[in-house]
Amino acid sequence: MNSDRLLCYTFAFSIVFHSALLMQNAQLNPLAPPLKSQTIKVRYLNKEELRPKIQLKKDEERTIRKQDPFLNLDSKVSKATAKSKVPPPYIEREKLLKGSQELPSKSPELAKPAFGNSGILSIKRKVSLPKIEMARINNPSYISYYQLVREKIRRSAYQSYIHNEVGEVYLSFVISNDGYVKDIRLIDAKTNASEYLKRIALKSVRDASPFPNFPKELDYPQLSFNIIISFEIE
Repeated sequence: MNSDRLLCYTFAFSIVFHSALLMQNAQLNPLAPPLKSQTIKVRYLNKEELRPKIQLKKDEERTIRKQDPFLNLDSKVSKATAKSKVPPPYIEREKLLKGSQELPSKSPELAKPAFGNSGILSIKRKVSLPKIEMARINNPSYISYYQLVREKIRRSAYQSYIHNEVGEVYLSFVISNDGYVKDIRLIDAKTNASEYLKRIALKSVRDASPFPNFPKELDYPQLSFNIIISFEIE
């Protein structure tokens, strides 16, 4: 019996509780008044209708700018500075020309220094290859090839000659038919130069190699040549 009563009370309490929850919701409450429908009106404005408001804002900004004390202060300052600036006095053209004639033509401070009495002399280096008597050799092909070899060695010696020493170096060397130097000998008995010039002379022959191939008229496996390299200063 007690259990049946407890079950009835629980069931009744659940009905009352859920009914209260349903009554709070207006949509589920049958006793609640019906909801009123509301209409929303939308109106679109054209640019012509907005122009008066924009113009009013611009007019307000102009009035604010006119009433700004800092702007008035800037205008006063600009007027004061304009009054303080006085134009330069008028100077006649004749006075200007007269004043320019009175000025010195050349300033002594800007005068160019004279180097005539400085004692500095320009040094010009010269490399030459004097001719050697070749009475036994009358072949024109050999002579033309010999001139070509001498000129190439002279250019090489001139590029390496940087000191102010003078002298002559006598060299004897052999060239193969393909233009390469095989043997170089320095003849001390016919040489009158320092060790520096001797090294330059030997180096000039090595740097000038290889030379052109022998012409067809010189049908030899190799040929010997003698040269004198003269180092001078003018």
